[in-house]
Amino acid sequence: MFDTLSDRLASTFKNLRGKGRLSEADIDATAREIRIALLEADVALPAVRSFIKHVKERASGTEVSQALNPAQQVIKIVNEELIGILGGETRRLRFAKTAPTVIMLAGLQGAGKTTLAGKLGRWLKSQGHAPLLVACDLQRPNAVNQLQVVAERAGVAFYGPQPGNGVGDPVQVAKDSIEHARTKQHDVVIVDTAGRLGIDAEMMQQAADIRDAVSPDEVLFVVDAMIGQDAVNTAEAFRDGVGFDGVVLSKLDGDARGGAALSIAHVTGKQIMFASNGEKLDDFDAFHPDRMASRILGMGDMLSLIEKAEQTFSQQEAEKMAAKLAKGPKEFTLDDFLAQMEQVRKMGSISKLLGMLPGMAQMKDQINNLDEREVDRTAAIIKSMTPAERQDPTIINGSRRARIARGSGVDVSTVKNLVERFFDARKMMSRMAQGGGMPGMPGMPGMGGGAARKKKQLKQAKGKRKSGNPMKRKADEEAAAARREAAAAGNPLGLPQDAGQDPQNFELPEEFKKFMG
Repeated sequence: MFDTLSDRLASTFKNLRGKGRLSEADIDATAREIRIALLEADVALPAVRSFIKHVKERASGTEVSQALNPAQQVIKIVNEELIGILGGETRRLRFAKTAPTVIMLAGLQGAGKTTLAGKLGRWLKSQGHAPLLVACDLQRPNAVNQLQVVAERAGVAFYGPQPGNGVGDPVQVAKDSIEHARTKQHDVVIVDTAGRLGIDAEMMQQAADIRDAVSPDEVLFVVDAMIGQDAVNTAEAFRDGVGFDGVVLSKLDGDARGGAALSIAHVTGKQIMFASNGEKLDDFDAFHPDRMASRILGMGDMLSLIEKAEQTFSQQEAEKMAAKLAKGPKEFTLDDFLAQMEQVRKMGSISKLLGMLPGMAQMKDQINNLDEREVDRTAAIIKSMTPAERQDPTIINGSRRARIARGSGVDVSTVKNLVERFFDARKMMSRMAQGGGMPGMPGMPGMGGGAARKKKQLKQAKGKRKSGNPMKRKADEEAAAARREAAAAGNPLGLPQDAGQDPQNFELPEEFKKFMG
């Protein structure tokens, strides 16, 4: 969604690099480019004006003029101001002191409230809660059935006593759901309310009545991130008519310009709390302004990537795999490789994961063109092998390759390339597990290059010439022989033999006696 904005900001900052000092003209030109980029991204004009004003004030001060690298300092300022316009710190859900906690969802029809109720329920369940989804949208056709299906898929409880389709009292359903939650011991109630295609008095009144009936701990306004400036107008109308505590952005994976996300927190004064970035129930998470700003500026989002990995990978399995790799590369088999690949696939789309890595903004086109089915093809090739071949891929000869290729529906060359890539990956992973670090990074502790450095040192040692003077060469050889004998006799310091055997007979040299007084 923020690709266009990211590209414009990247080209703007590129012009600053290499300048030892920034003039007023440079700052004005940069501010103008950032303003154009934000307006093109459909950010609300009041938010743009406030943003540019703060950036210019800070960029013109001592913060930049006395910096060693002014360009990086400007990027830092823009990053911090982006975090501010997105809401500052991450806003967490407020839970009631006495269960159940009531969360009411409000928004226009088509914003994705019903699907988001299931996503929020699943997310809360993963946090250790027992949520209950309540169907209070009794106007839209099949809204009750849709919420029931979503609840089943999310693995959470559902409450919908009225059939909907224009029949039933949503306010009474909301009231009854609280008592039902207490009886069934649900600690969170998520109330899905009705929406309209536009703002109208009837919808606002119904939402206000439900709010007054259940006294929600959180009222979340669900907004479609793809509708641009209208999202801000709708948010302001809901804020004034019903009131809400936080914003949930849906459809953040779309290809719209993303201005709503950058505007809504600034204009309404309410923070974005959650973001939905896909169609699956797992494509949902808390909204972190600092991480989103980092993504917009092409700096990646390593914290979110680490959190996804922690949720997917088992700590015991990771330790087991590390121990196996530390023993040697041959311990890591194609079965292990397949298991690791399937774990990564559980984390979500490969292109999304790569997009979280710093510096990947320059490879955006390659990431977007990545074929997600390549993982499935690799899995098919490995599963077409016999257990013996997976344990020891070195036995895979020409005839075996042909059989595997037929079984997995690929070319023989594809099977050969996979096995070769596996061997290379195994060597690198084993080397890293044994403390060798990444290859090609000499001179840094734990970052590889150690073998090459040792080889060079050995070569230098071998090339050391002996003295050309026969007398000196003989003296050096005798001294070396004496040191070897002393070490063999348990006297590593090379002290005289009689002194090493009887410490009481040892005397300091005259020079040391004078020094010691």
